[in-house]
Amino acid sequence: MKHPILIFAGSTRTASWNRLLARRAAEAAERLGAAVTLLELGDFDIPLYNADLEARGTPPDVIRLKEVFHAHPAWIICSPEYNGSYTGLLKNTIDWVSSPVQSLPEWSDGLKPFAGKVVGLLSTSPGALGGLRSLSHLTPLLMNLQCWVNPRQFALPKAAEAFDAQGQLISPTDRDAVDAVVRDTLWASQAFGQALRP
Repeated sequence: MKHPILIFAGSTRTASWNRLLARRAAEAAERLGAAVTLLELGDFDIPLYNADLEARGTPPDVIRLKEVFHAHPAWIICSPEYNGSYTGLLKNTIDWVSSPVQSLPEWSDGLKPFAGKVVGLLSTSPGALGGLRSLSHLTPLLMNLQCWVNPRQFALPKAAEAFDAQGQLISPTDRDAVDAVVRDTLWASQAFGQALRP
């Protein structure tokens, strides 16, 4: 059976380099035989997190996201870098998905969608560091939610020069680096799942 992996970018911008990178990661995962879900955060109606709003009822799309996150043992997140960190969109998504839903027993534990997930991190930006600082901030956030973060990460610099007109990565070195993050994430997730079996 194909191993499920969830891949998404922390951006909804139409011309987002990280959404493009997520598509390349999805292709790599498919070549490795995984069952890929390429998620678009823009397909979910998620307001800014507000405890008063939540008290009136968790939005249905938040429950949908909880279900999707929980169903995939492996994830790849492609994180843009805004002001040296990850995006507000990504933080807002994580805040909602990690918030307990007291009215629904299956989601009363806020860690349920995160705990034990094996997460690989990629980023790209037009700058020389490729969004590396966003990954350095995102790693402890995910670890705090009990995710297992792949130590192999890749930040792709100079995004405007890294892709061809068809949106493919030009450099074989860059392609290999993306493949390696995806491969190691899948391997670790499969190994972790095997270890938990009785």
